Amino acid sequence: MGIIASRASHGSSVRELAAATPASRDRYVDLLRVASLTVVVLGHWLMAAVTPDGEVGNLLAVVPGLQILTWALQVMPVFFFVGGFSHALAHRSRPQYAVFLRARLQRLLRPTMVFIGTWSALALAVQLLGADDGLTGVALRLVAQPLWFIGIYLAMVAFTPPLLRLHGRWGWGAFAALVAGAALVDVLRFAAGVPYVAFLNFGLVWLAIHQLGFLRADGLIRRPGLLAAVGLVGAGLLVGFGPYPLSMVGMPGEKVSNMAPPTLALLCHGLWLVGAVELLKRPGARFTARARVWRAVVAANGVAMTAFLWHLTAMLGVYGTLLALGIRLPQPASAAWWAQVPVRLAAAAALTALLVTLFRRFEQPPAAAAARAGASGSGGGNRHLAALGITLALFGVLGLSMTGFGGLLEGHTATLVAVQVSAPAAVAMGLAGWFLVERAGRS
Repeated sequence: MGIIASRASHGSSVRELAAATPASRDRYVDLLRVASLTVVVLGHWLMAAVTPDGEVGNLLAVVPGLQILTWALQVMPVFFFVGGFSHALAHRSRPQYAVFLRARLQRLLRPTMVFIGTWSALALAVQLLGADDGLTGVALRLVAQPLWFIGIYLAMVAFTPPLLRLHGRWGWGAFAALVAGAALVDVLRFAAGVPYVAFLNFGLVWLAIHQLGFLRADGLIRRPGLLAAVGLVGAGLLVGFGPYPLSMVGMPGEKVSNMAPPTLALLCHGLWLVGAVELLKRPGARFTARARVWRAVVAANGVAMTAFLWHLTAMLGVYGTLLALGIRLPQPASAAWWAQVPVRLAAAAALTALLVTLFRRFEQPPAAAAARAGASGSGGGNRHLAALGITLALFGVLGLSMTGFGGLLEGHTATLVAVQVSAPAAVAMGLAGWFLVERAGRS
C-alpha cells in the first residue's frame, strides 16, 4: 500500500496523497484491491436473507438459480492476487523477515485486533445480561466469519519470502507445483477418501493465486486471455463432471464446498478471474489516471480494511433495528424483499460509514510508529519472534472465525482442522501474536 499507507499516517489529505503518487505506481492494482473488497461487501449484504422471525439464511439457498452469479462475483481471488503483487515488491524493498512482516501487517492486524477487542467486550456484556439469543446470538457468530480472510492473508505474508525465492528460481514452475499439489489433494480427498487432507488446500489453492501476483510483478503474465480461458473451461469441466458444486461460495448444509476447504474448481475460478482482470489492465490504467478517480481510490484504500471488518456488523445492525422497531420483514426473495433491497443496502452503507468514522484511525499507524518503521528498515529484527507472532495471530484469527464471539464465558469451542479451539484462547492468541510481530519488527 506504499505511499498511501506511509503518508496517510502523517495526516496528509487525500488530495495531497493523490498528487504525490509517483508516476511509476501501478494504480490499477489499487483499484483492483478496492473493487474486490467492495464486491465482497455488497455480496455479503445481498446474500443475507433474514426471515420475518429473525432467522438468518442465504439468498443463494433460497434461489439456487442465482448461484451461477458467484462465477463473476466471488472475487476474493483477485484480492489475493493483488496481495501477491504487493508483497513481492514490498519484500524486495525490505528483505529482512521481521521488518517485512511488521510493515505488511501493521495496517492489517491493528484494526483487526481493535475489532476483536471491541466485539469481545460487547459479547461479554451481552452474555452477562442474558441477551445472547435470537438475532443477537446469530450476530455474535456471523460477525467473526470474515476473519478467515484475515487468517489466510496472514499466511500469505508469512510464506512470501520462501515462495518468492522459489518464484525467482522456477517462475511459472513454482506456480505449477502449487497447482499440482492442490489437484493431488483433491484426488486424495474425493477418490481415496483420505481424512483431513482437504485442509491442505487452504494453503495450496490460495498460495497458488498469490503466486500469480509474483508473476505479474515480473511481467510474466503475457497471455491473460489464455489464462482466463483455461481457468473458465477447467472450472466448467470440474463442476459439470466432477464432485464440485456450482456455487463458488460456501452454502449452508452442503456436503462439498468449493470454499471450505478450497477446491481445484475454485483455483480454476481464480485463474479465470485473474486472466479477466489482466485483460482489462490497459483500460483500467487509463481510468485510474483520471485525477478524480484516483482520489477516490486513494480515499477508499485508506479505510478498506476497516470497512471490511465492520460491514457485517452494520448489516446485522440494520436488520436488528428493523426487528426492534416491530417492522415485519418480507419473506426473502419475495417481490417486497427485492423492492426493499436498495433501502437496506443504503442503510447498511450509511451505518458502515459511521463505523468507519469511529474506527478508521486504527487503520492508520500513528506518526511515531511510522517513523520507527522507517528507522527499523536498516535492521534485521528478530525473525524467530516474528515467525512465532504471525503463527499465533494466524491460528487466533482463524480460530475466532470458527468459534465466533458467543460463549466467551463458557469457553465455547469449535474445530479448526482437527484441533479444538476455544473462543477465549483464540482471542488471546490473536492479541499475543500481534504484540510479538510489533515487537519483533522494532527490535
